[in-house]
Order: sequence, then structure tokens, then C-alpha cells
Amino acid sequence: MSAVCIRALNTPLKAFKAPLKVQTRLFLTADSPLSPFSPISTTSPAFSLPKSRDCPGKSPFNNCPPSIVSKIGSNLHLCPGHPLNTIKAIISDHFKNTDGFTTFDNFSPIVPTYNNFDSLLIPSDHPGRQPSDTYYIDETTVLRTHTSAHQLHLMASSNSKFLVIGDCYRRDEIDYCHYPVFHQCEGVKLFPLDSATEDEVIADLKSSCEGLMGKLFGNDIEFRWGADYFPFTNPSFELEVKYNGEWLEVAGSGVVKEEIVKNSLVGGEEEVPRKGWAFGLGLERLAMILFEIPDIRLFWSEDIRFHSQFSGKNEGKIVKFTPYSKYPLCYKDVSFWLNKSGEETKFNFNEFCDLIREQCDGDYVEKIELIDEFENKIGRKSQCYRITYRSMDRSLTNEEVDVVQFAVRDKLARVFDVELR
Repeated sequence: MSAVCIRALNTPLKAFKAPLKVQTRLFLTADSPLSPFSPISTTSPAFSLPKSRDCPGKSPFNNCPPSIVSKIGSNLHLCPGHPLNTIKAIISDHFKNTDGFTTFDNFSPIVPTYNNFDSLLIPSDHPGRQPSDTYYIDETTVLRTHTSAHQLHLMASSNSKFLVIGDCYRRDEIDYCHYPVFHQCEGVKLFPLDSATEDEVIADLKSSCEGLMGKLFGNDIEFRWGADYFPFTNPSFELEVKYNGEWLEVAGSGVVKEEIVKNSLVGGEEEVPRKGWAFGLGLERLAMILFEIPDIRLFWSEDIRFHSQFSGKNEGKIVKFTPYSKYPLCYKDVSFWLNKSGEETKFNFNEFCDLIREQCDGDYVEKIELIDEFENKIGRKSQCYRITYRSMDRSLTNEEVDVVQFAVRDKLARVFDVELR
């Protein structure tokens, strides 16, 4: 069981009521003993961390902040009684029992950029490769942005039916359903050579995904398939289910591109690639729907009032979350000029969200929203953002939030070279 699980189940509630404090910086490097495909231990610390981004020999490309580094090795999907573990177990058991799939759920999230992007035919100019979207350890190593990063490696190792489940990392906005660390399941099935047409592969893909959703939502669930686009599948599809009267997107999928399968073959292009399908889905999204969990931050809560609802007799079951309290919010506004007349701005919203997270020792920021913007007569642009602070576990005081807000304002001006208003 990971350290997060142990703390959540065994620590007295009062221990979680530490005041807000500004984070110190800690950075991950590619010289960690973890290889891209080594498992992370769930019973001991995964690795030690350097104390400074700027220490000798550390890559200038490293943009992994301490709040992200601290999550590596938490393995929420492997914690018994955690909602994400319950969803993971249902998916794994379903595919093992119905089609003999193998599940890989403890690969390191530290992967080469080639595996995360190039092996999946993601072009070099794709916005997802930008440091504003992806956490880089160095120029050629990232924290995986999807579990598809292991697809080529597993196919090359002669795996033809497999699931990859694990933690993924993306720089993202802050609201109730977005978080920079999330958990994803990738499923891949390759067919024996010349054993299936493309239409048969698609039919098998849809039947497999619909079977899983029937297991999760009930056999009477209504499905809807639509066209989609992914760089690594063609054709590509999205699957929606109708739940509580609302259509919800639950999975992306498609036929694996021939070039990807060719690249996984030992003999290279001399061998004829097999046909296959792949799908991907988010564990948090499914868990929020099925357990009726209203805020994605709750998955990381260390409050016993959260975890006790899914342990004991409820372990491994889908049970509706009962809110134990909703603490008052405290919001602060910050406004600034983005640029001088005729100059490009350095401001990036995803980086701004990361900056705010790094000023809090905890998940105290509920939402960041743009509430006003305008451009003056000489072309200067102004924006005003509202930052909503709310703890999931206790009441915050205005004074402690002010400490964080002042740190945010100071860092905002220095990092993005904006003029505060």
C-alpha cells in the first residue's frame, strides 16, 4: 500500500489541519534509478530527489515542480478501498475474464519522449509536446501524458492483449474536474495475421468497450458512437453513454495505425503488420460519475471521512459518496497588464495554474477563472482572474489565504514579467 493510503487510513484527523504555507521548490531529474519500464514499489520510497532545479548537471528543461514530484509513487489505483482501485479492478477483471487480457499497472511514469510522442506518430509541432502542456525531466524524458506511452514496448515484447493502467501527468487548468495528475487505462488487442478485416476489428472493439460499460453502468445502459481523431488510430471513435438522462463521453478508441504496429515488429517493415484496436479512458472521470464524487481533489484527500466510506464492507464496491461537509470558500482577484504595447506576452495559463499550486502546501485552490479582460487604445491587454480557495477538509482563514495570495502576486510579476494592477 502506498504512503498516501497508509496516511489516510491511520493518521488522526487533527493531523491534517496544518496551516497553509508557501511551498519550497524540489525537482525531479532523469538520473533517477527508475527506468521507463521499471515498476514503482508500493511499499518503499521510489527514489530520492535533488533539492534544486539549478544544481550542477541538472537539465534546464526540467519543469517538474514539487507538488507534482511528491505525487509520483502514490499509486492511488493500487490502494485497496480507493475508488480508483475499485474502477481499475472492475476493468481488469472484465477483460481478463472475457478475453484473456494481461494488466500492467506498475510501470514507472518516467518515459522517453520518443515513447510518449514519436512512437505514437504525434507530430513535433503538436501543442501537447510544449512545456506548457507536458512535464519534462530533461529534453528527452517526460512524465508520461498517457499510458499509450507503453504501447510500442509491450507490442514489441509479443503482448497481443493487454491493459496499461497508471498515473499520468499534464499541466492543466484548475477546476473541479481537472488535475495535473490523473489515472488512465489503455487497452490494446492485436489480431493474428490475416485473421480479421478492418470492419471485424472495429466490430470487436465496439463490442469489447460496450461490454465494459455494461459491467460498470449496468446492462441496460444506452450507447452512442461518434467519429473522433487521434494521431495513433484510424479510423477513430468516441464512446458516449446515457447516464441519468445525460450523454457522457467515456472513452476514445480506434484501429491502431499500421505504421505503429510495423515499428513494434522485430523484423521491421519486412514483416506484415497485424491489425488491432486500442482504447483509452480516465479512471477519475468514471469514478466521479459512478461514485458521485463532486471534486477531483477528493481522490487525493487524506481525510478519514472520505476513505472510510469505501473501506471495510464497502471495499471494492461502487457506493455513492456522502459529502461530510462543504467548507466556506475564500476568493481573491488578481489583475495585470499582459504586455507592453507591441510586445508578445510571456503569460501562459497552464503555467499560471502551476505557479498558483506551488504556493500552497495542499490542494486548496478550487478554481481559477478569467472574469475580465480588455485591450486599451495603445494595444496593451489586461486580464483579471478570480482564484477560489477552499479546502476539502477544513475551514481556511482569510489571513492564511492572504499569505498565499501575496506570494502568487509576487511570483506572477517576476515569472511572466506582467505589470500588476
